[in-house]
Amino acid sequence: MKTLFSAIYLFVVLLCGWLLARHSGVPTFLLPAPQAVLEALWLQRQLLWHHMLYTLAEIVLALLLGVGAGVTLAVLMAASPLLRRVLFPLVTASQAIPVFALAPLLVLWLGFGIASKVVVAALILFFPLCLSLFDGLCRTPSGWLELAQTTTPSRFRIFWRVRWPAALPQFFSGLQMAAVLAPIGVVIGEWVGASEGLGYLMMQSNARLETATSFAALLLLLILALLLSGSVALIRKKTLWQTS
Repeated sequence: MKTLFSAIYLFVVLLCGWLLARHSGVPTFLLPAPQAVLEALWLQRQLLWHHMLYTLAEIVLALLLGVGAGVTLAVLMAASPLLRRVLFPLVTASQAIPVFALAPLLVLWLGFGIASKVVVAALILFFPLCLSLFDGLCRTPSGWLELAQTTTPSRFRIFWRVRWPAALPQFFSGLQMAAVLAPIGVVIGEWVGASEGLGYLMMQSNARLETATSFAALLLLLILALLLSGSVALIRKKTLWQTS
């Protein structure tokens, strides 16, 4: 049933796009028809594939860096009130400066390679994950903690056996948001300065008025985001089912 609904939805979207491009009077270099985008996907498949793999590598590295930083900071703040008072203002301040303002500086400092894009994306995604996990760790039911303290004095075992499983729903909620934000952060970095990637290809295609290719790159970026989000949802379903 879900597959049928998805197929119908996709058909309606393509039909609306075709009708809009055909009857709106907008020039094709501004709004290409869906068939032109699909044609660009096929004719430019090698170019698109190359740039998509580069962007995918940036997204994966950004997720590893951002999730690692978010989990580490959340655990440190939940474990120590002193560290919480020190780190929480820094975590909040890191989001006070718009990433668009930091991206040119990061490109200047780290160069036009993959490092600057990874750091830009990691800065965007680590904050919601960190706060979500921190909230989950702090909301462990007090009865669970009291029961655990009667069986073991080890704070590490209490954390690993009680607090971490209790915070898993919040962790996966933050991870789902991070999976959606990671492609956005990578593309922002590629727009500011890059030599490869889907964002770079979109900028180059727009400059040459090859709008169909730009839409094709945007479609691939959307597919990557959906696949990442779906993968996290699948892992969440299996993990929470096993721990329930």
